Amino acid sequence: MSKKKILSTVLAATLTTALLTPPAMGCFAVVIGKKASTDGSVLLGHNEQNGGQRFLNFRKIPRIEHKDDEMITLRGGARIPQVKQSYSFLWSENPGLSHSDAYFNEWGLAVVSDGCPDRAQELEKLEKEGQLVKGGITYMLRRLIAERAKTAREGVEIATEIIMQVGYPSSRTLVIADPKEAWLLSISRGKNWVAQRVGDDQVVLLPNVYIIGEINLQDKSNFLASPGLVENAIKKGWYNQPDKEPFSFCRAYSQPRKRLLDLRQWRGQSLVMKKRIKEEPDRRLPFSVKPARKLSVKDVIGILRYHGKGGICSDTMQEAAVFQLRSNMPAQIGCVCWRSSAEPCTSVLTPWYCGISETPKEYYKPADVIENLTLECHFSQSPQKFAPDDEHAWWVFKKLQDAVRTDYEGRIEKVRSVWDKFEAGLFSEQPTVEKKALKLYREDKSATKAYLTKYSRDVALRAVGRARELTEQIK
Repeated sequence: MSKKKILSTVLAATLTTALLTPPAMGCFAVVIGKKASTDGSVLLGHNEQNGGQRFLNFRKIPRIEHKDDEMITLRGGARIPQVKQSYSFLWSENPGLSHSDAYFNEWGLAVVSDGCPDRAQELEKLEKEGQLVKGGITYMLRRLIAERAKTAREGVEIATEIIMQVGYPSSRTLVIADPKEAWLLSISRGKNWVAQRVGDDQVVLLPNVYIIGEINLQDKSNFLASPGLVENAIKKGWYNQPDKEPFSFCRAYSQPRKRLLDLRQWRGQSLVMKKRIKEEPDRRLPFSVKPARKLSVKDVIGILRYHGKGGICSDTMQEAAVFQLRSNMPAQIGCVCWRSSAEPCTSVLTPWYCGISETPKEYYKPADVIENLTLECHFSQSPQKFAPDDEHAWWVFKKLQDAVRTDYEGRIEKVRSVWDKFEAGLFSEQPTVEKKALKLYREDKSATKAYLTKYSRDVALRAVGRARELTEQIK
């Protein structure tokens, strides 16, 4: 296939995805500032949702040394310079998809994203305008943040520098969090973007719509934006009353929709504020809210598991994760990804410390690390790759999910009673585990890594075994 044909295919697929993504369903994020959490951590919760036959690999990628003058070739053909050394990270890979992987690097920095439809623009036109260079960057952007950034703000700066070089052919919001703060980076197709810091005492509930509204570009501690963001909106006719109303990114750049109120954002804000917010279809909710009380990892997963009106959990979820990012300990101990495979309401959280050296082989399909990181490997669509596999952890939890879903009301209580007890035990033993890890850290840092690796592995495999037993019990 010619390079031109490949580029056309990439652009067409990206445009179709952006236009067809329904704003009332899909991924969802909960972002909690350090003064709004029970333990002073920044908390980032995320549900990953995609249709079709999917599965996840979850593995640790080590630091990698790169050659001088090495270049990265992006999917459409654009090229950007590689760094001398890339940081290690835990990688939740959703094979075949461009915008669905999650990353958690050695510094305790986490990156996830939610698709947010923007105003329709022809990507070929953006190419002609110089807003896209050979298709721009899609799939690699979040990985490059994880490989290069130590802090959330640095992640925003790295991402936007790349966007300004080659452009972005999709429309979505990235959440980038570290142990001290979190940022939302909303990107419209081309080279238009805005970023807002999450207030330390605030909670953000992010569905599949832009939620960054009015921005103060004089306040660079809390807002950043691409040059000409407002002028571009005026030129396109998306913001035509600059003398009468302040500029709002979501009002100008969002794809028009009949109902402004997003039900999942409404439900999420109602849950954290402990009150039912008035449901007004034509109302845009605020970017963030102050919670009624400080929130914990358990509270976040409760939101991600919520069913009912404005439901946040569904059977098309591939995973839920809650990143607990604490600055009062070394990152390899204080930063934990609490992760569940498949639909979170039928699954269980297990802890993965960012300092571990590997994940169990049951959690990813075997492949050489360097090969696994290639575009060819990620986007390989061989049917065998997506076939159910009883030896693969994700498929074990998916099998349990499918069994529960044949009689959800009759089975979910039994499954949750088991998993709630399992999780309670993990939360209870967490202080003891971390106390031992800190003691080892003062004596021998490599021993800390080995201890946390074994602990994360043992818990995860115990959960896999319990999932198998539950599936048999409820059949």
